[in-house]
Amino acid sequence: MSRPDAPASVDAFAPSADMLRADEAVARLLALVTPVAETERVALTEAYGRVLAEDVTSDRNVPPHDNSAVDGYAVHFADLSAEAETRLPVAFRIPAGQMPPRPLARGEAARIFTGAPVPAGADTIIPQEPCREDGGAVVLPPVRKAGQNLRRAGEDIVAGQCILGAGTRLRPQEAGYIASVGTARPLVYRPVRVAVFSTGDEVRDPGADAPPGAIYDSNRYVLIGLLRDLGCVVEDFGILPDDPGRIRSALAEAAARSDVVLTSGGVSTGEEDHVKAVLRELGSLEFWRVAIRPGRPLAVGRIGEAAFIGLPGNPVAVFVTFMMFARPLILRRMGLREVMPQPLPVRAGFAFKKREGRREWLRASLEPGDDGLPVAQRFPSEGSGILRSVVTSHGLLALPEDAAAIEPGMVLDFLPFDSLVR
Repeated sequence: MSRPDAPASVDAFAPSADMLRADEAVARLLALVTPVAETERVALTEAYGRVLAEDVTSDRNVPPHDNSAVDGYAVHFADLSAEAETRLPVAFRIPAGQMPPRPLARGEAARIFTGAPVPAGADTIIPQEPCREDGGAVVLPPVRKAGQNLRRAGEDIVAGQCILGAGTRLRPQEAGYIASVGTARPLVYRPVRVAVFSTGDEVRDPGADAPPGAIYDSNRYVLIGLLRDLGCVVEDFGILPDDPGRIRSALAEAAARSDVVLTSGGVSTGEEDHVKAVLRELGSLEFWRVAIRPGRPLAVGRIGEAAFIGLPGNPVAVFVTFMMFARPLILRRMGLREVMPQPLPVRAGFAFKKREGRREWLRASLEPGDDGLPVAQRFPSEGSGILRSVVTSHGLLALPEDAAAIEPGMVLDFLPFDSLVR
């Protein structure tokens, strides 16, 4: 029992009235940026990961004509028996890439190969396996269904159709999709330029000496890899000491050469945390207090035309806040329309108490569930310095602000790392 005159306990991470909710912070952050203005046409093989700057409209049907899905025989369904074999003369042969010489008459078959155009009049393709040749004829098995193995013209794409809109990121499947209508050099936004640096007198590069009190920098290597996976052009500004003058000079130079400036460390309230003060001198600090865990503080602002995001110093907090805040901003700057990750529903496999009013993300892994929903098990430690947790876990489990406790079986949103790191 505490004494009446004992000072009240202080929770430095408790949400307060001036803190933004996570969704509000993302909305304000996205409002800071628009897509880069410059565009370029690039070869399709160089377009992976880039964002379309114009709609792609097809000038043709895909497929361009009715075609066969198999090697076999094109026939009129009305000529076939549903109960017995049917013998038909083979009138002509249609290899892939060649048009039929004429329509198919009733009472005859055409030898046809996968992808070859179907002759007018034919409405069914019988695979070659159950058929047998008999001189110049083919013996077909009983058939009870018309239209088998026939792919219709335009069943994938119709001429005049907008197949991909501006603001779509070109994954391999989208690249193949626009290739199928003959697009060889899509118009895309130029890559986003991002400047990255870490701060702190105690921080050292791997390979350098690390005297007592020093730590090796992991944050820059995480961020540079994530940014390159997004297709950004990254400029590494290294590690800056806790010196306002050096930080001011580096921030000004980085902002002049980049679309986004990304730092880790130096944005808290300590005497050696100088980044926020320098940001206010050079530009504007839009907000820095967000009701989240891990990841507070998170400094967001502008320096000239460049957006600025100051991430925390702890490695896991850097990883999580990049995914939830920096990544959407960079994707919007790239020109992408849909920038927020799409979560999967899972069930909690554990009990957990959290502070109401704060969005939290736990590192978690999935195991099979009894009802079709995977079950999430959290990493046993919540420490923001345990980078092993994002190496061995499957993704991030989002705990909503309005929950004060998580109970086993509760349905929560899960963000797989496989969908975030790309």
